[in-house]
Amino acid sequence: MRHLLDTRSLDRDGALRILDVAEDMADTQSREVKKLPTLLGKTVVNLFFEDSTRTRISFEAAAKRLSADVINFAAKGSSVSKGESLKDTAQTLQAMGADAVVIRHSASGAPRTLATSGWISAGVVNAGDGTHEHPTQALLDAFTMRKRRYGAASRGKDLSGMRVTIVGDVLHSRVARSNVWLLSTLGADVTLVTPPTLIPQNVSHWPVRVLYDLDDALAEGPDAVMMLRIQGERMNASYFPTEREYSRMWGLDALRAASLPSDSIVLHPGPMNRGLEISSEAADSPRSTVLEQVTNGVSVRMAVLYLLLAGERNDERGEV
Repeated sequence: MRHLLDTRSLDRDGALRILDVAEDMADTQSREVKKLPTLLGKTVVNLFFEDSTRTRISFEAAAKRLSADVINFAAKGSSVSKGESLKDTAQTLQAMGADAVVIRHSASGAPRTLATSGWISAGVVNAGDGTHEHPTQALLDAFTMRKRRYGAASRGKDLSGMRVTIVGDVLHSRVARSNVWLLSTLGADVTLVTPPTLIPQNVSHWPVRVLYDLDDALAEGPDAVMMLRIQGERMNASYFPTEREYSRMWGLDALRAASLPSDSIVLHPGPMNRGLEISSEAADSPRSTVLEQVTNGVSVRMAVLYLLLAGERNDERGEV
């Protein structure tokens, strides 16, 4: 594995390999000593042009548990905010000897530019680019679903036949895009539920079904319901009348959560807007996997960094 830039180009075998290695990493995290010497001497740079404490800390924890050295590079307040280009930043990281760069950027395609430009020889991991993709979030979501479905017998299994309903602000969600492609590759049936104003124009080319009524979708008894965060910071227009109206029409409240089959699970990529897209009762219920997703995120990112820096460093065929 040379880079991880998206899930759309990730095939079933590649996805299962990451998930299976993540299972191995998760096993090590139940030990008293969680640290492995696997990436000793390697340097991982977290290059974040957008704020994201959760994702950055998860990648930092993953790298440190593999004994890598970690450099956190926040663009705000740095030379980047004074006008330094992505190229200049990349060349600086190259001079520092970075082995892997985890990048989050507001521009869709920035990680691919970094990976294919020739500015840097390091492996590149996309930690979220604009409204494009967020591949490690989709991988940890799939890992969480697989774990809930198969338990200790998860290795080698895909999500064939699993019915997953993704609800909310699909238009601005890179998490939704990455999940649609990965879940479909793993055999799941994906349904999107969203206000008509928050559906992307090109959704007809996605391997999904689109509904606009949440109650109709939940009445079908999905195996997993993923609630998306309303991304007010990306909205430059009014996409729904009021927050109260949105919550009434498309929010997962206690009553809706209780209507789900007993073995259905509820996911949320975080951070949650409690009382808007999800109620506290739904978020804190036994069917909620929110905290499991955070835990699993470290194992999945350990697997990605391992495969990037130790698993296939002689493979120069390109990105995943």
